Amino acid sequence: MGSKLDKAVVIKIGGATLGSHDTTIADIVALQERGRSLVIVHGGGKVITSRLEKRGIETRFINGERVTDEQTLEVVVSVLVGVVNKEIVADINARGGMAVGICGVDGALIQGKIKNKELGYVGDVVKINPAPLEALLQAGYIPVVAPIAIDVKAEKAPRVLNINADIVAGEIAAAIGAEKLVFLTDVAGVSDHSGNLLSHLSPGEAEALMASGTASGGMIPKIKACLRAISGASASCIIVDGRQSHALLDDINGKGGGTTIKK
Repeated sequence: MGSKLDKAVVIKIGGATLGSHDTTIADIVALQERGRSLVIVHGGGKVITSRLEKRGIETRFINGERVTDEQTLEVVVSVLVGVVNKEIVADINARGGMAVGICGVDGALIQGKIKNKELGYVGDVVKINPAPLEALLQAGYIPVVAPIAIDVKAEKAPRVLNINADIVAGEIAAAIGAEKLVFLTDVAGVSDHSGNLLSHLSPGEAEALMASGTASGGMIPKIKACLRAISGASASCIIVDGRQSHALLDDINGKGGGTTIKK
């Protein structure tokens, strides 16, 4: 049995792209029916923020990363693993696809360590263990991954960490040598300083956009993840507007818009 990992497409779904008019789930099911190996990674920042508000817990960000104390961590884990993950999995399965929802704690898929004390329970990826993904893909399932990691350095509970979903997508793509990494987001792609869409970037050009501050905010972890994904294999990475109808299918068929980063 050959590995399905190096032929896989890793798809990062942002919260903004999962709306009522969204075609992403239908596209995912169609691609699975065509025999494509897919790994889905999702975030859920907006849902987390609104849940925290309801509980009267203030949200603070440092450089785009959510400061996560123990109280916040409980909400993050319950929302990502218990709500958002299951909604995506239910949607895929209800449309005739085959998906299984997991988080990085399952099978020690995502192993992390605390990034910096200031951020609290926010992690950096130390290692990806692809075995759970391989097992699910071989069995014909799409793994849908919530970006919660197991803290390999923790001496006591909580042993889980919140990790930026963009970073997780890049690390998984790099670890499995994925054919492609696709970010479905809520912007057209990466733009230059005048706001014009850049359809193709080399790694060097992408680095320069971050260094000059042209690419900023939430685009930075996406570009960094792309650079990580293409560092080893001959993969390509695409950042595309997931709100466009059938953006994912168009992209896989080579008709997509957005920004492609590759060597």
